Amino acid sequence: MSSSFPFPAVSSPSTSERAPGAPEGKASSTGRSAAAVFGAVVDSVREVVYADRRTIRLAVGCLMANGHLLVEDFPGLGKTTLAKALARSLGIGFRRIQFTADLLPSDITGAMVLETGRGEPTFRPGPIFTNVVMADELNRASPRAQSALLEAMEERQVTVDGTTMALPRPFLVIATQNPHDAAGTSPLPHGQRDRFLLRLSVGYPDRDAENALLAGVDPSDTVRAMAPAITEQELSIILQAVASVHVAPAARSYLLDLIAATRSHQSVRVGASPRASMSVLGAARAMAVAAGRSYVIPEDIQMVAVPALCHRLLLYEASGPSERAAEAVVEEILHVVPVPVAEPVVQHPETPLPPPIPPPR
Repeated sequence: MSSSFPFPAVSSPSTSERAPGAPEGKASSTGRSAAAVFGAVVDSVREVVYADRRTIRLAVGCLMANGHLLVEDFPGLGKTTLAKALARSLGIGFRRIQFTADLLPSDITGAMVLETGRGEPTFRPGPIFTNVVMADELNRASPRAQSALLEAMEERQVTVDGTTMALPRPFLVIATQNPHDAAGTSPLPHGQRDRFLLRLSVGYPDRDAENALLAGVDPSDTVRAMAPAITEQELSIILQAVASVHVAPAARSYLLDLIAATRSHQSVRVGASPRASMSVLGAARAMAVAAGRSYVIPEDIQMVAVPALCHRLLLYEASGPSERAAEAVVEEILHVVPVPVAEPVVQHPETPLPPPIPPPR
């Protein structure tokens, strides 16, 4: 049976007192709500990326949930353009690393360098010391080079020659990769795939979008001219808004049921990890903010379940091509696991006041 799911889960001020989804007592300098800020980033990215709005909303939500994004698709579909547009729309530090077969870990993290005229080596930071790192064609590098991102993605720090250095906040990785069976690629290890909050595909544009692409300006020129869609204060506010979204016990229970189903499914060899549970919840919180809510509903979890779980599941070989089979498994689980339902709101009539007590005689 479906469990009851009370909405809204927490009492909150009216819309006139606080914008939906915004953290209590905080507003941006422009007066925009967190949902409006989220929508501004989505609209900015859509001006240069010919992908469906749902894909872009998920990509923006991934970054607003302080997670890393993996964009996987065939060459020429706009993966790099999407990554650049996301970074430029946020208006924070950005570096691009082109992953190649001869890339070394020190090319990413930096290294100790002995400079002429100095008696001791000094640390020269690598391109990873920024807010948004674009790891372009991540799976074209060797596993050794890929591993340079592991500590940075999980702990937001880098260790070089025994010295640990913190990375700037926020720190986000947007990685692009070609399909794992393409020539010259090294598949990402499961532990690294698990560190990406979402995996998305841009896909082929429809005829109208591709016609607009041919008739318009080169997207690479448009990306270079992009201005930030939000201010630094608004970015800080929306990150706080996403982190403070309320999750009712029934919503957590529903998510735990979904995760447990991935671990017991007959086609799955390795199910979703606890990190996957946290990723789904973080992305669902971002979707709630995008919708102007301060609480998560089952639809938020369902929207992010496929892109948040598919790349984490390891299936038995007999299940077929891993990505398509994983999507089918997650969609089946979403169909089978009972969804909590909202309790009907009963409006109780106001209790009449008792008659006044007559004064004593």
